[in-house]
Amino acid sequence: MTKKIAWITDTAALLDESFIQKHNIHVLPLNIVFAEGAFRETIDMTHDEFYDKLRVAKDHPKTCQPAIGEMVVLYEKLKANGYDCAVAIHVSSDLSGTFHSSQTASQMANFKVYSIDSKIGSFPMVKMIEVGKELIEKGHNVEDVVAHINKMTENSELSFIPSSLNQLHKSGRVSGTKAFLSNLLNIKVIISFDNGKVVMKEKVRADKKAKKYVTDLLRDDMKKADIPEVAVINCNNTKDAESWRDELLQEFPKLKVLVIPLSACVGVHAGEGTTGLSWVRY
Repeated sequence: MTKKIAWITDTAALLDESFIQKHNIHVLPLNIVFAEGAFRETIDMTHDEFYDKLRVAKDHPKTCQPAIGEMVVLYEKLKANGYDCAVAIHVSSDLSGTFHSSQTASQMANFKVYSIDSKIGSFPMVKMIEVGKELIEKGHNVEDVVAHINKMTENSELSFIPSSLNQLHKSGRVSGTKAFLSNLLNIKVIISFDNGKVVMKEKVRADKKAKKYVTDLLRDDMKKADIPEVAVINCNNTKDAESWRDELLQEFPKLKVLVIPLSACVGVHAGEGTTGLSWVRY
């Protein structure tokens, strides 16, 4: 008998509403905590409202995972609605406790949840959901599908370039001196995911060199694997992201290139203006 499977993620994937409705995805919101209180991403504020608040905030906001109680309520509801199990794909466990809370909530609700640590965020999480659902629809069993998605976590890439180090300084990621010198000398840092951890990949002078460095990472991977899609990711910087997309299409006319926003939780740390690239190797 075919199992009734629910699909769950969090707002680090930042799914658009049409995708959520089409695939019946249950989304747990990450929280952005300003001085006046916590706001659930995509529910309590729009992205435009978030960046408006971020620009004028006297105290730098923090981010936190969904409340475990929300997960328990969701799992109990799914069980009551006849679901046999759920597949939950969450943001890297090195950035958030969401993945571990999902495992705990599964036990509390006595509901089988295959919790997956994506080891990343954004675009690759979307692809994991798409591919996973396609495999289920083709008749693959859920355990094999989960194993396939876990393999995808090892083949996913995301690198981004903060527009400045000011926001990283405010969030405690870099010192004030480093931020000052970076802005003074127009030094750009390239930040990437490495087995779930966020690491500084390189420091270069000027935007053009930073973009070339990230694009070179893509070029190298394209020589070794099939990469049908690339996402140009951004924190409220659609203009530069679209320009980067056009450059990629000029070099790789057969490549599918998307322009997608990053979660506001990334914006808290990386800052407005951030751009980058993300892809999955097949």
